[in-house]
Amino acid sequence: FSYGDAQRYRLGVNHHQIPVNAPRCPVHSYHRDGAMRVDGNQGGRLHYEPNTYGEWQEQPDFSEPPLALEGVADRYDFRADDEDYFTQPGDLFRLMTPEEQQRLFQNTARNMAGVDRHIMIRHITHCYKADPAYGKGIAEALDIPMSEVPV
Repeated sequence: FSYGDAQRYRLGVNHHQIPVNAPRCPVHSYHRDGAMRVDGNQGGRLHYEPNTYGEWQEQPDFSEPPLALEGVADRYDFRADDEDYFTQPGDLFRLMTPEEQQRLFQNTARNMAGVDRHIMIRHITHCYKADPAYGKGIAEALDIPMSEVPV
């Protein structure tokens, strides 16, 4: 292993992109950035899933078959039994003082500057599901009327 490891150390994590080392068929993965990046770094393409634009759709048809051990082992879909994504953020929001809540609204608005409007509206919807005051505060800070937000 030492020769391959030495080469990977010398060339960096993206050694497989150097033309002489590159595979003949393109490889599509989430991997981005790092030293020796020679392929344009996938431009502005998203690198996470799920996302609004439908990139990197999960492909359940290509999942590995269950592995028989003592019984059957399979992949665990963590989303199957966890559909409550809003109680915990709502509880945290309600623990904040009014001053902390205002700072949260202003920080969120400042950091969402330049984000597409439909993403802002989706974020407000999620905040509203956590706590209606949270959603309304974010909407006000972003100067988006609640009439535009599907709640």
